[in-house]
Amino acid sequence: MKRMKKFKKKKFDNTKQTKKKYSDLITKCRFCRMRVDKLDYKDIQYLQKLMGNQGKLFSKRRSGNCSKHQRSAKIALKRARHMALLPYTA
Repeated sequence: MKRMKKFKKKKFDNTKQTKKKYSDLITKCRFCRMRVDKLDYKDIQYLQKLMGNQGKLFSKRRSGNCSKHQRSAKIALKRARHMALLPYTA
């Protein structure tokens, strides 16, 4: 009977540094720093900062919001559009 050679597991080189996400650089979102629980659909100045020029909501990574405030921003944006405070498109 022939013996099978045991292969050594290759050790991975952990010296490569990974690029940090933009959201990791900012510890808290702007609404956490201002201690806002929910966004109001009537605060158009805050909602416009979260929108692009096509009327789309920026991603969580780009805007720097946490998950909780990104969800409330999405709901507030939908309500503001429904009440005709903000346009659906640019």
